Amino acid sequence: MSRQGREVRLAARPTGEPVASDFELADVEVSDPAPGEVLVRNLVMSVDPYMRGRMNDVKSYVPPFQVGAALDGGAVGQVVASTVATHAEGDLVLHRFGWRDLAVGAASGFTVLAPTDRPSDHLGVLGMPGLTAWAGLFAVARFEPGETVFVSGAAGAVGSLVGQLVKARGGTVIGSAGSAAKTSWLTDELGFDAAFNYKDGPVAAQLREAAPKGIDVYFDNVGGEHLEAAIGSLGVHGRAVICGMISAYNATEPPAAPRNLAMVIGKRLRLEGMLVSDHDALRPEFEREVTAMLLDGRVKAAETVVEGLDHAAEAFIGLLRGENTGKMVVRL
Repeated sequence: MSRQGREVRLAARPTGEPVASDFELADVEVSDPAPGEVLVRNLVMSVDPYMRGRMNDVKSYVPPFQVGAALDGGAVGQVVASTVATHAEGDLVLHRFGWRDLAVGAASGFTVLAPTDRPSDHLGVLGMPGLTAWAGLFAVARFEPGETVFVSGAAGAVGSLVGQLVKARGGTVIGSAGSAAKTSWLTDELGFDAAFNYKDGPVAAQLREAAPKGIDVYFDNVGGEHLEAAIGSLGVHGRAVICGMISAYNATEPPAAPRNLAMVIGKRLRLEGMLVSDHDALRPEFEREVTAMLLDGRVKAAETVVEGLDHAAEAFIGLLRGENTGKMVVRL
């Protein structure tokens, strides 16, 4: 027996900013699960900046998406058919078969979750973006209480948690974002010490005003001008976590900045790239601590929700344009 499902495919490799015609919504036949498999109906799926890189046909740390094939990514769904005792019908599961409404595969690829009022938290604050923030701040940057941290893309899923973790551990945090509404949210709701709109003027000047004594740590989600400004503001033995460079993801030419890399020498800076997949060993500690912080209010988890698989491509394009506050998800 088979069921009718839908999936979003990569129709063409984007040049610059993705457009709607780069994606295709297709009807597919989804078979019943074979022995050892489960069939899941997705409830919510994630769109993430790293997916833009996978749309290019280049060698990277993760294989590129293939033209004509379904995209994939984080999703939370409900088991509707199972051939294994570990996964019962009705169980909530986390998995990697997003961008479709029905997913079938080996049960080992579907992690059973505790029931929750907001399954999307497992794609955001308790999921990959949350672990990225935790590992980047504590394992890569080795943040210490009392230090000053600058985080770019601070109103996104990763950046917003980085800032809250800094405050919870007794540090000072400055964020940049792309609108006055977002910067107000960072300071008024999340407790950032300062935040500025990078569209209001040169990032370096705004950062110097917000942190006249400099910064100890830079958590980079943007790259380009932001990274150049951070290098200028970092003190001796400062650290930069290079998590993402969203300012360049749609670029068709190499970025001009940073132009001040020579400062890395005199300041003895450490700039370290990170992949969250290197830090799975931290997951139990991260989940325990951040779950407790959610429950007692030390952490707030915002999300921007787009309705419907047929609007998933719009959600992804909007994410790259900065139209989200917190985690961007698609509810199916």
